[in-house]
Formats: sequence, structure tokens, C-alpha cells
Amino acid sequence: MKSKFLQSVKETFCASLPLAAIIVVCLLIAPLSSPADYLKIAVGYICVVFGQAMFLVGLETSILPIGRMVGGSFAQYSNLAFVLTFGFVFGLLATVAEPALSVLAKQIGGIMPLVNSTLFIWITGTGIGIGVAIALVRIVKNISIKLVFAVLYILTFALVAFAPNEFIALAFDGSGATTGDVSVPFILALGLGISATFSKSKTNDDSLGIIGISSVGPIIAVLLYGIIAKAANGGTLPPENAYDMTTERGLAEILTGNLGDVMLAVLPIVLISVPFLLFLLKLPRRTFLKLMFGVIPVYLGLLIFLSGIDYGFGFVGQYIGQMFFAPDRPEWFRWMLLPMGFILGAAITVSEPAVTVLGDQIEELTNGHIKKLSISMTLALGIGVASLLSILKILTEINILYFLVPLYLIALVMMIFTPKLFVGLAYDSGGVTGGALTSAFLTPLTLSIAKSVAEANGSAMSVLTNGFGIISFISVTPLIAIQALGIIYNIRLQHAKAGMLEESLEDLESFVLDAAEHAAESEENPNE
Repeated sequence: MKSKFLQSVKETFCASLPLAAIIVVCLLIAPLSSPADYLKIAVGYICVVFGQAMFLVGLETSILPIGRMVGGSFAQYSNLAFVLTFGFVFGLLATVAEPALSVLAKQIGGIMPLVNSTLFIWITGTGIGIGVAIALVRIVKNISIKLVFAVLYILTFALVAFAPNEFIALAFDGSGATTGDVSVPFILALGLGISATFSKSKTNDDSLGIIGISSVGPIIAVLLYGIIAKAANGGTLPPENAYDMTTERGLAEILTGNLGDVMLAVLPIVLISVPFLLFLLKLPRRTFLKLMFGVIPVYLGLLIFLSGIDYGFGFVGQYIGQMFFAPDRPEWFRWMLLPMGFILGAAITVSEPAVTVLGDQIEELTNGHIKKLSISMTLALGIGVASLLSILKILTEINILYFLVPLYLIALVMMIFTPKLFVGLAYDSGGVTGGALTSAFLTPLTLSIAKSVAEANGSAMSVLTNGFGIISFISVTPLIAIQALGIIYNIRLQHAKAGMLEESLEDLESFVLDAAEHAAESEENPNE
């Protein structure tokens, strides 16, 4: 365990260096006024690195094996209703406990009085639960994954036409935050188990797509919530509150305050899994206790990770967003946010625990043909572009739909030319990239930029409408990036097959010519 933890710390630290470098450069451009603020950022960074490393080690020894076992235990049941009910309940409980969603819900509730943070969490959780059930039906019934995505997104954008503008970005952001550090590993492992048990084709790619399908559920749920909330409020929405993410709480106070929240993040998964492990699988006591003890580093890692984010990263994200609009800066200086946003998005992607977990499982699924590094770098490129587009939207105050509709249309059209394996992988990737780190760092950054833009331009566009949406972009650009990787991979595979066929034909032709030549020699020299 100790060697695994040290190796995980090393990998996490190296992956986080680009993000640390960007923060350092920004602070050199606009130094902080208080030395205590530098200490706050440094402590937050250390907590994020060590917390993530501990969390990932815990996943390997507890959550991932539990997910596979629970999914595999369904082999004892042929009742589809039971499978769907369990999928719904698990999706709901895992999402309600998701740390990234809690971070986002607090930010939304602090700005928009109409939105109750707790209700928002349960609504998105219900959406995920329904999405998980739909994904399981697809696996069991062997329904085309491309057809499922096409139908779900057509329904989504039909609802967009009726939803309030304030809820459109929230719906897509909420979807991206629902599948994070806790739910993604378990749902992916659950999908593997169910695919191995129920899938008719028995191929690895059947388990892919469960995250992507599940992620559409919260979009639809929040859009419906917005339509109903506006109608119940007399067709109008109340004015928003001022945005401020700074905190005066110390690290010890934040750690103490997060104890219960993190417990709720881990406890539902344990409670829902114990009956399967003890009564259905009847695991030996030693194996069961080993799995349960493995949950401890998951809990401690999440606690340290999220506390570090609350203590230092939210603060520095808001500060960086404000510094580009300082009165002593020229107006063109704010446009430097675009390249900085690209680098920040790419850097945060390789630091996200859920992305790391997805890369590991995809490499395992494809027997090493698709490397974890290839997935991470492709996602980093996609998320970098997403961050750039999000900041461009804020600076220009363009409606988010002018970006999202074409991007999703491109992603849906690309499905026609993309291999099935990469379709599921792409939509899963879009679901996992908006984790706790993204919600806690990039969202304060974009909200701060939106606030500065509104103050500088005297704009009527609200911070709520203009500031949210970063996770929306982060959820759609991987769909395009990973499918492009799949198309390239398929072209190379076809060329390789063509080359092998040509080589085989040449070998066959050579063999035939040699045989003919040998036959001719035999006729000329019958005594031989």
C-alpha cells in the first residue's frame, strides 16, 4: 500500500505541474497583497495532490473491485425489473453524494435565490438514476448506442426551446458535475459487470457509454425544473445575488465542516454494496474486511482533496479572473484570458481523478491498444478548446446556444463515421471531465470573469446567465476529440489490414510462382 501511495503521489504531482505553473505565472503578473494568501494557495495545492493520490489508491483496493463484484452478482437474476430498479437507486444515491455536484450546487444557490441547493442535487440525481436505467436497458436489449444518443439529444434540445435562459447553462453544467470522483469508478465497474453478465454480444465495448447516457438525464431533469420553476414563480425569475467565492475560514474549520459531507459521499455506495457482498456473493470475511478497509483511504483522500480545493483553489480561481480587468491594465489585456484558459483547461484535465480512472479502465478494456496517455492528451486538447470557447463566450456575451448547438450537432454527425467502441468512449469522456477540481477552480474563474465583464461593459446580461457554462463546453468537446481519435484509429486499422492483405497476396503469388517453377523443373528433369 505504501509503495502504491508513493507512486500515486509522484504521478499526481507530475500531472499537476502544468496547472501549478499557470498559477505561478498569473501571480507573478499580479502579485497578491498578503503573504498569507500565498500560503493559502500552497497549502491548498499540497492538499489536492496528496488527497488525490490517496483517493486513487483507495479506488484500486475498494471501489473498483466492489463495483465489478456487484455488477457480476446480477448473474443470479434474470429479472430485468430488478436490474433497472437497482441501477436507478444506485445512480440516484451516488449522484446525491457526488462532491463535484455539491460544489456546483452551492455556487448556484449562492447566486440564484430561486434554486434550492439540496433540491437541485436531488433533481440531478434523479436524472442520473433514470439515465443509468436507460443505459442498462441498452446493454441488456443490445440497442444501438448511436440510436440512443441521437434520441436523447433530440429530446434535450427540444426542451431547450422552452427552458429559461438562466437554466440552460445550469442544466449542462449540472450534468457534467454529476459524474465525478465517486460515481464514475463505480458506474464504470458496474457497467463492466452487467455487460459481462447480460450483454448478448459479450464484447468489451458494450460496457462503454453508460456514463454518457447517464449524463443526459440530469440535463433533461434540470431543464424541466427550470420550466416548472419559472411557471410557478409567475413566469419571471427573481434577481440574482452578488457573486463572491472568498472565504475567511481556516483549513481546520474547512476540514471539520467537510467531514459529514464526504462521509455522505462514500457511505451510500458502501451501504448499497454490503448486501450484495455478504448475502449474494458470500465473500470470505477476510476479503470483505479488506474491501471495507480500502474505503478508508477513499474517504480520507476525498476529505483532504476537497478541503484543499475549498481552502485555496476557489480563491485563486476567482483572483485570476479579476486580475485581467484591473483598472491599471489595458483593455486588450483581458483577451490574454483566451490562451490562458486553453492552458488551464488542458492542465486541469490531466489532474482530474475521474479522467485518470477512465484512462486506466480504457487501457484495460482495449488490452493496451489504446494507451492511457493517448486518452489523457486527447481529452486535454478538447478541454483546452472548451475553456477557450467558454471564456470567449463570456467576453463577447454571446448566447451559449450559438456554441453548444453546432458542437453537439457535429458530435452527433460524427457518430455515423466513428467505430462503436469510440462512440461510447467519447460520450463517457464527456461525462467524467467535469469533476470536483473543474467545478471548484474553473467555475469560480469564469464567474469572476463574467462579473468583471458586466461591471466593465455595464451589461444587462446577468452573471448567472453569462458566467455558468464552462462545464457545458467541457462536456461536449471531448465528444468531438475522442471521436476524431476513433476515426483516425479506424482509418489506420483499415490501412493496416489492407497492407496485410496485400502482403499476403504477394506471398501467395510468390508461393504459386515458386511452385510452378519447381513443377516445370521437375518435368524437364523427371529423374530428379
